Amino acid sequence: MTYVLPLRWHSDSGLAELTDYLRWLADRVDVLVVDGSTPDLFARHADAWAGLVRHLPPDTTGAGLNGKVLGVRTGVRAAEHEHVVIADDDVRYDEAGLTAVHLLLDQVDLVRPQNYFDPLPWHAWWDTGRTLLNRALGADYPGTLAVRRSAFLAIGGYDPDVLFENLELIRTMRAYDRSEATPAWLYVRRLPPDAAHFRSQRVRQAYDDLAQPARLLTALAVLPALAAAVAARRPALVLGAAAGTVALAEAGRRRAGGTAVFPPTTALAAPVWLLERGVCGWLAVAQRFLLGGVRYGDGRIRLAAHRTRSLRTHQGRRQSP
Repeated sequence: MTYVLPLRWHSDSGLAELTDYLRWLADRVDVLVVDGSTPDLFARHADAWAGLVRHLPPDTTGAGLNGKVLGVRTGVRAAEHEHVVIADDDVRYDEAGLTAVHLLLDQVDLVRPQNYFDPLPWHAWWDTGRTLLNRALGADYPGTLAVRRSAFLAIGGYDPDVLFENLELIRTMRAYDRSEATPAWLYVRRLPPDAAHFRSQRVRQAYDDLAQPARLLTALAVLPALAAAVAARRPALVLGAAAGTVALAEAGRRRAGGTAVFPPTTALAAPVWLLERGVCGWLAVAQRFLLGGVRYGDGRIRLAAHRTRSLRTHQGRRQSP
């Protein structure tokens, strides 16, 4: 199995910890780091990881706005095994997780594990509210996926000009009728970002909802509903909605043994996160229509992700004689 890690760092504050993890990984799988960092950091990484992993720059021949997608496409093409794990630089698999993914890829083309934060500072607790609601309503969108290399290459990869790259890959696989597993029991640890990075990502993560109309409409309804309840002086409505949100998150926490990795207090974060999404959802819509997209690197990305229907249409055109 090959482990593809796309990264683009601006500082090396986490280099020692990541190197320890890569050393552990290298004893178990083939590790391939696709590094889009600046030349000086790339050289430093090459020295640190010499003989440990395969280290290469992303192939920018088919340039795109989303650097992570370019890294993933480069890595999967360069992989020497059929089973490929794709993971962000903050994802930390254990042996059981790697084994489970490997076995599942014998049966399906795409695997979506379940991430959880450990340790759990306040901002990771906050974001876990989103995770639990996703679990209660279906499946979460983790920082790691696993694919069969042959399936990935057969669909031609996925669009590098979208923001929500994991959803784009999932939908592209579905458009080509590829099989998928979403094991809610397959828990993979994720390191939390620092608080400053967390704050900087709020609107950008809300922008992802532009690819999911039902979620977007729910987010946009939060503030008007709250304002109406306050204007009508009916605090019971607000408390009832908050309690219902906590109950839904608790159902997600209890699903598939989630209590082992999600502490009891994390369900209380769900209404806090929902209020944040209600605010940031409007800011995301404003950026879409007033600024032409959300800030990403040195530019802006307009499209969150394609609809599955449009991807199927594109797939049909590719297969037409």
